[in-house]
Amino acid sequence: MAASMRRTVLALKHQALPFSLRCLSTSVNHSLCAPRKEKTLSKPGVKNVVLVEGVRTPFLMSGTDYKNLMPHDLARAALHGLVKKSGVDKDIVDYIVYGIVIQEVKTSNVAREAALGAGFSDKIPSHTVTQACISSNQAITTGIGMIASGQMDTVVAGGVEFMSDVPIRFSRKMRKHMLSFPKAKTLPAKLGLFSQMIKPSIWAPELPAVAEFSTGESMGHSADRLCATFGVTRKEQDDFAIRSHTLAAEATEKGFLSDVITYKVPGVSKQVVKDNGIRPSSYEKMAKLKPAFIKPHGTITAANSSFLTDGASACLIMSEEKALAMGLKPKAYLRDYVYVSQDPKDQLLLGPTYATPKVLERAGLTMNDIDVFEYHEAFAVGIPQMEKFNNWGGSLSIGHPFGATGVRLVTTAAHRLQQEDGQFALVAACAAGGIGHGMLVERYPS
Repeated sequence: MAASMRRTVLALKHQALPFSLRCLSTSVNHSLCAPRKEKTLSKPGVKNVVLVEGVRTPFLMSGTDYKNLMPHDLARAALHGLVKKSGVDKDIVDYIVYGIVIQEVKTSNVAREAALGAGFSDKIPSHTVTQACISSNQAITTGIGMIASGQMDTVVAGGVEFMSDVPIRFSRKMRKHMLSFPKAKTLPAKLGLFSQMIKPSIWAPELPAVAEFSTGESMGHSADRLCATFGVTRKEQDDFAIRSHTLAAEATEKGFLSDVITYKVPGVSKQVVKDNGIRPSSYEKMAKLKPAFIKPHGTITAANSSFLTDGASACLIMSEEKALAMGLKPKAYLRDYVYVSQDPKDQLLLGPTYATPKVLERAGLTMNDIDVFEYHEAFAVGIPQMEKFNNWGGSLSIGHPFGATGVRLVTTAAHRLQQEDGQFALVAACAAGGIGHGMLVERYPS
């Protein structure tokens, strides 16, 4: 889940993975990096898949302006915004895929409910995927596979997360008694169950926790342990968090975060126009905060971690041929991608460490070929050579709705390539279970 860049670099160095880490050092020895060559990642016989448009609702801290909504409301808003911004007719869409992590039981297939609510034809199939913090990455690559195989030409991929109202369950004993009660046929049987149900001990609810099922450890604890292992200091983490918030604030002010759509919350007079978790601070203020997980010696705090977030995203991906035939101007090619997995105990957050060299090797690129890095950041650390990394802020500042972040990363990468005149971007993130993802995005030629 956390995209700790310094931790990633140190881990790459520790693992001696096959590409030049000199390209990430603070003082780069350019003689050790391969010279930049213009190239393309197009493959003979494989359809080019393009990103036409990407949008998202403003990402808000849970319990704020979205608190009375449901997940499909935000997903529906993202779909509405995508159609409006792209200018395409809903009926050209062949399929819709959405990612989510903590599902609302009433809308288990949130992709379908959101699509119907947004006015898409009931003849357009849709399904929902889940893979923790890379759920909308999974939605995107599912769409890529559909298009590359020739099954579809136009897919909407997106994600949503709603942390303002997560499912809180009765205890398992209480659930068993409640399910058994309708089956009790006699008064003594019903009274026997009722006597069990009024015991105070079984009324304690089961609260959701962001913890690994296989290990029982929270991601914050894992991040604390990894920072200790790789020697990442509290100051480096606080500095990285300050950078993230500062850059996000600057990007917002300059209008760079053009994927954000305006959303009118039903029953509320004001419109939501921007993310509300971006709060630049000072090192002195951040240094006063106490550790949030491993106390009293941990280095992860509330300020250098991402906050619980509500939000949704959506993107339109198509075959290049279809997009051009419709007169649309793509933003980027979606190229090679990989998924990796490793030990969920000691390597839980190292997904980008393993995904980065693997996707570069597959594409025949080096770190020196990459102009833009967009890595998910759920916990903060300092990293070397920051000028290419998350230059418009990241999950620490913008927010991290688990199921929606992947589309934000890909869309931001495409926009940064245009703004910064780059050719290749690398998107990476890790997720619960020790999973990781990496994808290469290539700027569409002017």
